[in-house]
Amino acid sequence: MSESLTRGEKEKRPSRLKKPYWKIAVVANIKDHSATIWTDSSPEIEAEYDRIETINDIRQALEEDGHKTVFIPADNNFLKTITKEKFDICFNIAEGLGGDAREAQVPAALEFLRVPYTGSRVLTNAISLNKTLTKRIWRDNKLPVAPFQEFIKGDEQLQPDLAFPLFVKPSREGAGAGIALSSIVQNEDELRKYAGWIISNFKEPALVETFLPGREFTVGILGNPENDRRPDWYTNNGYHFFPITEVETSKSVTPGVYSKTLKEKNVGDDGGAETLCPAIVDAELEKQIYSLALQAHQTIGALDVSRTDIRLDINGMPTLMEINTLPGLTKNYSDLCLQAQADGISYADLILEILYLGANRWNML
Repeated sequence: MSESLTRGEKEKRPSRLKKPYWKIAVVANIKDHSATIWTDSSPEIEAEYDRIETINDIRQALEEDGHKTVFIPADNNFLKTITKEKFDICFNIAEGLGGDAREAQVPAALEFLRVPYTGSRVLTNAISLNKTLTKRIWRDNKLPVAPFQEFIKGDEQLQPDLAFPLFVKPSREGAGAGIALSSIVQNEDELRKYAGWIISNFKEPALVETFLPGREFTVGILGNPENDRRPDWYTNNGYHFFPITEVETSKSVTPGVYSKTLKEKNVGDDGGAETLCPAIVDAELEKQIYSLALQAHQTIGALDVSRTDIRLDINGMPTLMEINTLPGLTKNYSDLCLQAQADGISYADLILEILYLGANRWNML
């Protein structure tokens, strides 16, 4: 973590060299717009959608630096709306409407139209949504992941390297969808039952992996390779690491499982998860966690921002679980926002930095 980000005196933000301000489209899916969701979408897809209050907070942050903003829903009318008028750049947090690569839908459309946007590009967003594919890439690059297997029909023979207890979850969901106490299975009957339920309910494969019993952490990253925008903010390789957050669920309503139920609770709610940021970890573990998060980010080609979940295995070794290339940006709630707050970074500065990282890649600065 760069010490210069925890600053008492905030330096003036870098000048936007080419225009006095930009016209920015904030693109997102919002809750309570179920009429726009595809009929074959996940039954819990709206759990990943944002509230209009989050969109308004993002717009306010962007407008603090003089920009003009418009909210464009990533719905069935998105292409028609985005082509009506010219935008300088899109601030993208859209989750998509359905399909096996829904988080890549808006980036793909924007690239087709040659409209700049923030965050990771098409292929990375498609990969990161697919937890099984992400794990295969990490594993092939010698990064630590728990032994895993994808169940497509539910009757596949269990791989010999998978020993109970196992953990079962949907392969292409976020926000804890499909994750509950029942995700931990102790025998083959429980495995078949829960994997079958996921395949039937979510219309996608079930990811089965060795259960990791240790401490759980999540860590956010800003930056890109050879990013030289703010030497005071970033390390020499172009990245900034936020303080590590530890997620403690042992006293929650789903002990040991960071479930959908817990992720829907507000900070401090009875029976919710407890979070500690910065996490209390020794120097060696901190180094390992940051190194893994960066490798996870780079290996799939993530850009601008990501948040990686890591858990300790039975031997206390940090192991990659998943990565979110569209991390939540709900003020005073989302992990990344709380990490920024713990790092002395205001919400507006976080949002604007994501904007300028993207704009810099599109040669707008």
